[in-house]
Amino acid sequence: MNGNTRKEHKILQILLALALSLSIILVSVKLTLMFKPLYYFDIQYLNIEKQSGFSRSEIVENYNYVINYLLSPIQQEFKLPSIPYSKYGQIHFKDVKRIFTSIDMLFIISAIGLTLNIKRRNFNFIRQTSLMLVLLPATLSAALIINFDKAFVIFHKIFFRNDYWQFDPEIDPIINILPQEFFYHSALLIVILIILSIIFLRLLHKKLLYKKQV
Repeated sequence: MNGNTRKEHKILQILLALALSLSIILVSVKLTLMFKPLYYFDIQYLNIEKQSGFSRSEIVENYNYVINYLLSPIQQEFKLPSIPYSKYGQIHFKDVKRIFTSIDMLFIISAIGLTLNIKRRNFNFIRQTSLMLVLLPATLSAALIINFDKAFVIFHKIFFRNDYWQFDPEIDPIINILPQEFFYHSALLIVILIILSIIFLRLLHKKLLYKKQV
């Protein structure tokens, strides 16, 4: 392998590590979204019934609809079962759904790259991925501890091109069943999943290197 080829190979490994890191982060977000028991617990813990004015059955029905809508690969019109919503709220959830569709595409690309590199016995990118991922839990944890409100706003400004995420409870009362404390708990779960992913990648890297040497 000459100098130019070695340099190109190194760049490709870094790009793959970056893509895999993003995939793991985004999949952690998606798994958190799929973990409905966290929200069911928060209905009681955060007293969402009293805060929102909706019954538990209404809260669960509409929350489940939102999650199923976001996770479904089928394009469909956003239409809450029993809570009023505005066209701005509808657009926001459509934007969120688009993000999750992109997550699926990125994950597929990363999975293909991961499979091909393991077959070729190129394992360095796995270590690079784990190192890249270490930065996120540290950054997220610091943001959660120092100023979650500000971090929450910055996150939305990065991922959305409009301000429709700033729900008006008068026309989009669904925001009343999605308190910010719930998103805080979700962020904690995301951090935990990323940390577990880092541990898994480190163990996988060691195992693959051992097999390569045998």
